Amino acid sequence: MINSHVGPHRAQDEFSLMLDPDVYEPLPDDWLIGITDVVSSTAAIRSGRYEDVNYAGASIIAALGNAWGSFDFPFVFRGDGAAFALPASGIMAATSALRDVAGFAKADLHLDLRVGLVTVGEIRANGRDVRTARYAASERATYAMFAGGGLKWAGQQIKKGRFLVKPGRYAMRPDLTGLSCDWAPFPSQRGEILSLLVEPRDHTHPEVFAALAKCVLAVFDAAPRRSHPLSGGAGIARGNAKQVDAERWLEVASHSDFRKFDDGLRLTLDGTADEIDSVEAILIAARTRGEIDFGLHRQSHALMTCLVPSGRPDSHLHFLDGMGGGYARAAAMMEEGALAQVARPLAL
Repeated sequence: MINSHVGPHRAQDEFSLMLDPDVYEPLPDDWLIGITDVVSSTAAIRSGRYEDVNYAGASIIAALGNAWGSFDFPFVFRGDGAAFALPASGIMAATSALRDVAGFAKADLHLDLRVGLVTVGEIRANGRDVRTARYAASERATYAMFAGGGLKWAGQQIKKGRFLVKPGRYAMRPDLTGLSCDWAPFPSQRGEILSLLVEPRDHTHPEVFAALAKCVLAVFDAAPRRSHPLSGGAGIARGNAKQVDAERWLEVASHSDFRKFDDGLRLTLDGTADEIDSVEAILIAARTRGEIDFGLHRQSHALMTCLVPSGRPDSHLHFLDGMGGGYARAAAMMEEGALAQVARPLAL
């Protein structure tokens, strides 16, 4: 099963269960955590290069899976980058794949892709953890979820210049077989495509965050098809105007990662303005209480980048983001909001 990993806990088929810390299991100390992100992705997106940013962001997943010979390792797509976990025995494959995709992004896409690698033990030594669980989006598609704050910490450190994988002398062109952007953007059917990031400010009280996240999900789960951005009919493949048949499209939609837990909620949804306003009010109140940080971005269309592993077409996965900047713009808003909270003067 794609994007699974060895562990005692079975995959959960109800997303709300991913908010329960008991479904997550710690990774061994010697496992590796890889992080990639496109430098200055917001500027690239503003210049209309959102598809290139998403392709660069997903490239490490395809490159590493093809090099490793299996996609059965935890990973998560983040729009302008990705994160993954791999056993210690995969250090050569991980290092080579990271170098290769950085070289590819620079040479072919003219984007700077920051890449880094750190051990779980190093993350734990700095007060964070990396725990994983599996969410069964369908019978054949399973996505990894991450908790513990470790991926966020690792990403912050890599942006500061720590744990970087530096370019190698013999970087090869990565094998990106199976990775494609074959679908035209998907217009909102309900009002707006929402990209939403919500993270707990304190990872030591997961029950507080879980209660808030359930309130957020309840707003969208009450809507038709849980606000799934691909539920408004069949998509249109690039290069022709023909729509795929309904049965195939249902399978594509069921294999898409519109809801993820990645040290917090990471959602791409199709909602009404009232629903989004309602959720934003809930989140502003929680941020004021010091419970969370959040960022959101509204846009007209969603984008899909597809991964169809060679020899396993039934295990296809479809990574979603917003066309107007999506997760990158939401992350920028979250960072600005967090800084504003820190800078706010104390009331006398």
